[in-house]
Amino acid sequence: MAVIETRDLRKRYKQVEALRGVTLKVEPGEVFGLLGQNGAGKTTLIKILLGIVKFGEGEATLFHHPAGTADVRNRVGYLPEDHRFPEYHSAYSLLDYYGILYGMSKDDRRKKIPELLDQVGLASRMNDKIRTYSKGMKQRTGIAQAIFHDPELIFLDEPTDGVDPVGRREIREIIEDRRKRGATVFVNSHLLGEIEMMCDRVAIMQKGQLIREGTVQELTAQRGVYVIGILERDRFPEFELRQEGFNLREIGDRWEITLTDGQSITPVLELLRAQNLNVVHMIEKKQTLEDIFVSMVEAAEPGVDARRKRRAVERDEYERGRDRRDRR
Repeated sequence: MAVIETRDLRKRYKQVEALRGVTLKVEPGEVFGLLGQNGAGKTTLIKILLGIVKFGEGEATLFHHPAGTADVRNRVGYLPEDHRFPEYHSAYSLLDYYGILYGMSKDDRRKKIPELLDQVGLASRMNDKIRTYSKGMKQRTGIAQAIFHDPELIFLDEPTDGVDPVGRREIREIIEDRRKRGATVFVNSHLLGEIEMMCDRVAIMQKGQLIREGTVQELTAQRGVYVIGILERDRFPEFELRQEGFNLREIGDRWEITLTDGQSITPVLELLRAQNLNVVHMIEKKQTLEDIFVSMVEAAEPGVDARRKRRAVERDEYERGRDRRDRR
């Protein structure tokens, strides 16, 4: 049974069509990441699922209940982007207040609050006023309130925004801990590296539509592109491989081989072995989520060809510089 499901979901703000037929499904226990530029419709989608904003057409359900149903609200935690907690509170008093709203007993609150604030790295500052907190500490406080009542479904809108690298790792560990406890986590972030490290599946949204969706492995796989390096004294059999129909590109002292349909890397390796060449480097290239995201965004904008060419030149220059450094 899907935890989140939408079918052909649409939302319009006067002349702006914020969502244009969004269909997605999030399964129990997943960490699901949503990527998109500002204005792509990510926050609108989250607010519709939470019942904060009404949608126009289509369907949206949480736990098979219509989005916004009061019965499921206690099963959901939410960290909004740019949240604003009353700054006269401390982290402790804020969670105590939320615990009262959740119907938790005083004993439960006293036991759980210090444990949770220790988990998010705020134990030493739990009684200080929020007004004295850094942006990263405020973000940790927000995560604490989102997971305080052990929700089955957690929405995190930019959870690592303003947090240093150590804090980001700790937040990833918190998300993994919640997943191990059986929670489903829906993450919206512009930090693509973070999404790549923490999410099982990812969807990319552009102009109110989902344009790509899949596991991180599926999206980042760049099958059929290999980079091979041999000892500097050896001669790479460029001519022979081109004669066999292989597409080659020289990158410093290494060669990039792009296979076409029906080709295999095996004949390349057999030729290298037959010529007694020493292979010192071989990888099958992968894309990052950033590569995929940027290429999709640029494809929808004018001037994309010039930018791609410039970026390819910069990448080649970087590879050549790296090879020179490796030889030294």
